[in-house]
Amino acid sequence: MLLTEKAARTLSAKVLSLVKADDAEVSLESESYSQCRFAANAITTSGQREDIRLRLTLWINKKKGSASSNQIDDASLRSLVEQSEQFARLSPVDPEYLPTLARQQYKPVQGYVEATANISLASRAKAIDRVIALGEKEKVLCAGFHQARGTAGAHATKNGNFYFSRSSLVSLSVTARLPEAAGSGYFLRNHFDVAKLDTARIARESIQKALRSRDPRPFEPGRYTVVLEPQAVADLLGSFAFSFDARAADEGRSPLSSPGGKTKLGERIFDERISLYTDPWHPELPGSQAAQDGLPAQKFYLVRNGILENLIYSRFWAKQKQKEATPGPVNSIMESSVTPVSLEEMIQDTKKGLLVGRFWYIRSVDPRTALVTGLTRDGVWYIENGNVIHPVRNFRFNQSLLQLLASGNVDLVGAPERVGSSEAQGGNPVLFPPLKVKEFHFTSQSEAV
Repeated sequence: MLLTEKAARTLSAKVLSLVKADDAEVSLESESYSQCRFAANAITTSGQREDIRLRLTLWINKKKGSASSNQIDDASLRSLVEQSEQFARLSPVDPEYLPTLARQQYKPVQGYVEATANISLASRAKAIDRVIALGEKEKVLCAGFHQARGTAGAHATKNGNFYFSRSSLVSLSVTARLPEAAGSGYFLRNHFDVAKLDTARIARESIQKALRSRDPRPFEPGRYTVVLEPQAVADLLGSFAFSFDARAADEGRSPLSSPGGKTKLGERIFDERISLYTDPWHPELPGSQAAQDGLPAQKFYLVRNGILENLIYSRFWAKQKQKEATPGPVNSIMESSVTPVSLEEMIQDTKKGLLVGRFWYIRSVDPRTALVTGLTRDGVWYIENGNVIHPVRNFRFNQSLLQLLASGNVDLVGAPERVGSSEAQGGNPVLFPPLKVKEFHFTSQSEAV
């Protein structure tokens, strides 16, 4: 059962009352989670869990100690405090210690739906059964993962700050494979409201992708014009908003660094049509009311019309640089300043290029240039004269994300859609558009389906 605000406030106050250290903060989260897996057109596993996690961090003479527990009886709470104190006494002085926050004002967000947190298992089973039935009708094998969670938690400091929040998330991913293993399709979507998760669309899109990917042909690696579906954009850029750290930029460790200890603040780093921002109260993508360091979340632009407008200053780094601390992003929204173009129009506008639905196994190569590598997966198609001609085999790529979004490389931008990272199974939701870019660097072929 999820914690109520009253229960969370009582529990956090109880923990802090046991603390004799100079300073402390306690965070707790309760979770209700359920999942269902299916493969080869049959349900394979189904499970549910409830849990509570409690973490205490305290400082004794600026020495830091932390411990965590999932037990909240009196003896366990006393043990948690004792362990934290013991670790603090063994630790060196924390050079970045700042007193925990005093009372802050938070504006609530509306990102929790009871029906999502306590999803109907019968309704889920019926939805998955319809996915499987459609796969059988089209003679493809469907596998997928359906999950739903509700969370409720709080954060409190010895200096009097407290906030409580609830959130919910449901997602469904479906991978459709041809029986002869000659093609594959994938589609994933998520939402905080289970009533708005279109499971029929997810099934339909994944199966159609599989059918269109039959017998892919080899294609030479190189630099190609590429149309990226929203899923592919989310896979590449879903975490990019969290790399706008001022300290990393100041210290020369960031793609937003400039020579001589300077940063690119105020410079154009993206195409002039592209803006990237965070908005905790966006109705389609509600974020958290609290950002990093417990600062109250705000709506602000990281990049506006291509110009780097803000870097994120933690409380510590803001003090070092004599600036105001800035709350970090709590969600990520990318949109165009001009009329968006549909995915179909992007394809029709392409004389020669590739259509990519998804990326996988993405890893950083050089953080200073935002260079990443990874693989395409579950469908790549060749476009010629505005038509999708045939599927091609998968690629490995090396691509700088700054170069991807730079002026001169972005051709067309679509309307943002709620998507999530496929590697996170729909976690880290974002609002991102499809993109057509003039050059994308594929380095080698991949034999993966």
